[in-house]
Amino acid sequence: MINTGIEAVNEKVKKESSFVKSLVDEMEKVIVGQRYLIDRLLVGLLANGHILIEGVPGLAKTLSVRVLAQCIKTRFQRLQFTPDLLPADLIGTLIYNPKDGAFTTKKGPIFANIILADEINRSPAKVQSALLEAMQERQVTIGEETYKLDEPFLVLATQNPIEHEGTYPLPEAQVDRFMLKLKIGYPSKEEELKIMKRMAVTDKKIRVASVIGPEDIVRARKVVDEVYLDERIEKYIVDIVFATREPKSYKLDELTPLIQYGASPRASIYLSVAAKAYAFLQGRGYVVPQDVKTIGIDVLRHRVIVSYEAEAEDKASEDVVKRIFEEVKVP
Repeated sequence: MINTGIEAVNEKVKKESSFVKSLVDEMEKVIVGQRYLIDRLLVGLLANGHILIEGVPGLAKTLSVRVLAQCIKTRFQRLQFTPDLLPADLIGTLIYNPKDGAFTTKKGPIFANIILADEINRSPAKVQSALLEAMQERQVTIGEETYKLDEPFLVLATQNPIEHEGTYPLPEAQVDRFMLKLKIGYPSKEEELKIMKRMAVTDKKIRVASVIGPEDIVRARKVVDEVYLDERIEKYIVDIVFATREPKSYKLDELTPLIQYGASPRASIYLSVAAKAYAFLQGRGYVVPQDVKTIGIDVLRHRVIVSYEAEAEDKASEDVVKRIFEEVKVP
């Protein structure tokens, strides 16, 4: 691509990303700190990728998703996942009408634009598989009929890392469908003071305005697709992913016993799309290596499966991914 082409994309990105600041400002009326979480939610929205959010209770995971939905003129559904939840509670069911002997379809709450799957790991495999079809195929099958889901369709799931009683570990196939896995930490002392001042009231209703609609998101996604990704950065992304599978080839011999399974090709696809979306959020029409590094851990942390040896050494997949980013040569 010649420079004039990049400049044209740059101008288009600056114009189309003008809503980002007003969207973030609206969200920050309610959410204190958590800029990392807000940015990643917007990356998922722009890159058309589902997000898994992990953190202890009380860190505004559910609130952030709810506020994001309020800032977009769109349909939002919060689904509380419980052990007795059935697939029909999620996708809908066929209802028999004895008068005419016919079945009518009653659509479930999955037919919304933004789905908050709260405590997703509390539901059994049947519910997970019903959600999996919606996430991957963007469609739902009820009886013999298949229904397309409206765009945008985004699943934002939360899970609690400390409480395992009554939970069902998510299948690897499903975890891999999430573009990003976020780990949310505690706020700083200054942020906590702000949170206390803002939220320590009996009436916690803070109004936020809807600043964009679904059509704005669909249009912005088309611009994200146009963001320039240089061939050298494409090769860098592939090198990062291959280093999770063949660490020896990248002089990372110490990682070989720590990795049980490396990242799938879906990681390369998601890393390139997420890097483009992140560049768009910065108002740029081209991707730089730092975009890949910034978003890379969120794309890879749930795709690199560590071995028992790594667990014995108290090494998480995140530590392995950080080491790969430190060692793989940046273009």
